[in-house]
Amino acid sequence: MTHALLETEEQRDLRAAVAALGKRYGREYFTGVVAEGRHTDELWAEAASLGYLGVNLPEEYGGGGGGMSELSIVLEELGAAGCPLLMMVVSPAICGTVIARFGTEEQKRTWLPGLADGTRTMAFGITEPDAGSNSHRITTTARRDGWGSSQSERGEWLLTGRKVFISGVDIADATLIVGRTEDARTGKLKPCLFIVPRDAPGFTRSPIDMELAAPEKQFELVLDDVRLPADALVGGGEGEDAGLLQLFAGLNPERIMTAAFAIGMGRYAVDRALDYARTRQVWKEPIGGHQAIAHPLAQAHIELELARLMMAKAAALYDAGDDMGAGEAANMAKYAAGEACVRAVDQSVHTLGGNGLTREYGLASLITAARVARIAPVSREMVLNFVSHQTLGLPKSY
Repeated sequence: MTHALLETEEQRDLRAAVAALGKRYGREYFTGVVAEGRHTDELWAEAASLGYLGVNLPEEYGGGGGGMSELSIVLEELGAAGCPLLMMVVSPAICGTVIARFGTEEQKRTWLPGLADGTRTMAFGITEPDAGSNSHRITTTARRDGWGSSQSERGEWLLTGRKVFISGVDIADATLIVGRTEDARTGKLKPCLFIVPRDAPGFTRSPIDMELAAPEKQFELVLDDVRLPADALVGGGEGEDAGLLQLFAGLNPERIMTAAFAIGMGRYAVDRALDYARTRQVWKEPIGGHQAIAHPLAQAHIELELARLMMAKAAALYDAGDDMGAGEAANMAKYAAGEACVRAVDQSVHTLGGNGLTREYGLASLITAARVARIAPVSREMVLNFVSHQTLGLPKSY
């Protein structure tokens, strides 16, 4: 099988260009930003100016006209260089995709150009303290406050609830909040997505103290009767009936990009271990000449490559409009990449021995970071539940 069957020439060129950008910044830049308590503003701005951040968004709104296949390449290569941009998972992938597919024309004009050129960012709020991975237990609710004279002139919304582990709210211009509204016909609650500006009265955030060395911080959010205009609902009036479709339109890209994040991190770790194994000499030959070192690194490489293939499949299905097929593949890709990343980091640290735990070699901080892809945005156990009953046809246990 030739390489051309897996990626187009344009995609290969994109991969090479992003890899070159990542190399110019590298891990030293990333860890320096973390140590100084800053954000990766310089890298974000340059990646945006080169068109990488909005490569998946429609051309008519300033994007590159590509898809998740291209955006996942960007994040993977930046991760492989040691300087991943976590907000790419959230802002262009989740929020940009949802607005591009389901937003009103006004919402598209307002948000997509800024998301594409990096001048605006958007966070995504779905997880709640008492709901975990069960989106059906979301308690954030939205209710109408006043009615207009016609269906198109409905009044404002009042949004109330809590969210937890929401990335980058402090640097985001708005947060795309997943809430629930009451169906007028059935009385049941149904999901809806709302654009909440960062300075909206009643919208407060509290940082969560994390054992993660990352520029992006995690927050708990409180929404206390946050008043929003009618057009804050994604899709306008149609958004009340399309909330579930909108939600999954965002969750599949989230899983694909989490896989890209994990694969990039795993590649970075293995590359550092290979550099060390080729030159570290304790006996006659470098330690990489011993199978106890060489074989586990070869296995880590194989597992990362397999995860990358599933990620590419998921991205291709999503870009082709096959949401159901993409859902299965995206969950599998996220699972495989998370497992491969953890094992790659673990083996890389062990390859370096004591040096693997020093700041000089920069692998120790990945031990914690690698676990993120196993946990977020959905646990590996919930992925296994999805595959067991959606793919294998086994009964649900919950």
